[in-house]
Amino acid sequence: MIAREEYGSMLRAFGLAISVHVLVVLMMVLGTMNWKPFRKPEPVGVAIEAVIVDTGEIRELQEKAAREVAEALERKQKQERRERELEQQKQREKEAEIQKQKDIAAEQKKAQEDARRKKEAQDKLAALRLEKERKEKAEQEKQQKELEKVRQQAREAEKKRKEDAERLKQTEARKQAEAAEQQRKNAEAEKQKKAAEDAAAAAAQKGRVAEKSDKYTAAVRALVTQNWLRPPTAKAGLRCTLKIAQIPGGEVISAAISGSCNGDEATRRSIIDAIERASPLPYRGFEDVFEREIDFIFIYDGD
Repeated sequence: MIAREEYGSMLRAFGLAISVHVLVVLMMVLGTMNWKPFRKPEPVGVAIEAVIVDTGEIRELQEKAAREVAEALERKQKQERRERELEQQKQREKEAEIQKQKDIAAEQKKAQEDARRKKEAQDKLAALRLEKERKEKAEQEKQQKELEKVRQQAREAEKKRKEDAERLKQTEARKQAEAAEQQRKNAEAEKQKKAAEDAAAAAAQKGRVAEKSDKYTAAVRALVTQNWLRPPTAKAGLRCTLKIAQIPGGEVISAAISGSCNGDEATRRSIIDAIERASPLPYRGFEDVFEREIDFIFIYDGD
């Protein structure tokens, strides 16, 4: 229906264009003619009349007619394309529906096949179960007979075992007593051996610690002595006990006289200054004997 209306519009536009062309031609022809048959010619002169035709308007009408024809053709082509697209859409929907029906049929067939296989598996499993129960029953009856026979043999063996057990009981008790005594002796010997080894190890460790502690004290004394600026009043035989506080790494926090000291005030001050200049005190290699507070005895016996 829409195509026929578009086609009618195209024909009307085409007819309009033809009419315009005919009208223009007639106007041009009539404009060049002079219709005065009953008037006598005047001898005075010849008058020439001309009709000016507006070709721009004619061209505009022609272009408008051509545009209308082109638009009508374009509308017709669009309509044909829409009809083709609708037809293609219908075809695709039809093919999709066919494929859907095929898929449904395939699913149904698969479900039926799965159900058949499941039933076959269930039937086979039931048959196997019955066969297993039959064999188990036969096996139980066989085992029952064998068990009765074994029980009889066991009763006879138990009687003999008790008789043998009674004979072995005294022998086993004697052996266990002997073994327990031997274990006690072995444990006591092992205990004494371990105690001796531990004592030796502790003594060795104590000796190593004492030796390293002596080395640490000597290292501290040497470093402090190197940094001591002896005052004139310091005499040979100087002995001063100090308390030194330090942190890991050997950095000195404080130093003070904490015990006997046979030096004067200047000497005591010089020793404290020497300790502070010696900071940090020896640390690397002496970590296991390091203490945050140490009692240090400064000694000077003369040059």
